[in-house]
Amino acid sequence: MDGKKLAIIATKGSLDWAYPPFILASTAAALGYETEIFFTFYGLEVLKKKLNLQVTSLGNPAMPMPMPIPVIMQTLPGMQAMMSSMMKKTMKKKGVASVEELRDLCIEAEVRMVACQMTVDLFEFDTKDFIDEVEYGGAATFFEFAGQSDICLYI
Repeated sequence: MDGKKLAIIATKGSLDWAYPPFILASTAAALGYETEIFFTFYGLEVLKKKLNLQVTSLGNPAMPMPMPIPVIMQTLPGMQAMMSSMMKKTMKKKGVASVEELRDLCIEAEVRMVACQMTVDLFEFDTKDFIDEVEYGGAATFFEFAGQSDICLYI
């Protein structure tokens, strides 16, 4: 393909950080960009067949909350699960696609998804836990594509 190219590095595996790479990649693919996402470190979590992505307000003071909750209370057991559940319900209510739906959209749009082999080995991940559409490669694999891309994003 001689058109424009978008390369994305995805490093985060939380619910809120799973959205940007898939939204940007699916949009770029719809606009005709050849698109690749390189998932490394915690970004590999969003490639798992069974997702249990969480969100936390700790370290994220910009997270909108329905009511102010003191930081000490945010550290209590169960708060992260509760906040994740609330976020998922709000997104569903507002008609926001799920991470799985966005990921499927990327697959349909032929977005290339590459899992960092070094990270897979480092954390001893079982590749059977990842979706079938994932390719595996290292930084050199990413640079082959990124070196020719028009846009390169780090998320």
